[in-house]
Amino acid sequence: MKYTILDTNFILSCIRKKIDFFEKIPLMGMKIIIPSEVIDEIRKFSRQGRGNLKQEAKLALVILENQEFKRVDLCNKNVDNGIIKLAEKNRDYIIATLDTGIKNETKNSILLIRGEKELEVM
Repeated sequence: MKYTILDTNFILSCIRKKIDFFEKIPLMGMKIIIPSEVIDEIRKFSRQGRGNLKQEAKLALVILENQEFKRVDLCNKNVDNGIIKLAEKNRDYIIATLDTGIKNETKNSILLIRGEKELEVM
């Protein structure tokens, strides 16, 4: 079984596009990992975000509350760097991100949103 690490922008983008990543990712043969720091960022957006971002973050928290996934601590103040370091230690982990910085820094495979509703590993 493969694992995929979800970052904040991936989760919020899925919410925005109404993609059920908790259904699609396991169908792709992967288990979901969400760092505690990502959940903390989403909580922050749910309180301090503006407009649609705030609403998307609130909805994301409700969805995360009702789903099973592996939670990890990155032990890094910079979430992106923490995800990259976790992936470096686990080369078979796939990173679910839209963040160009993470994509450029990692040698791991990336899970992307393609079109409006599709997920694809690159």
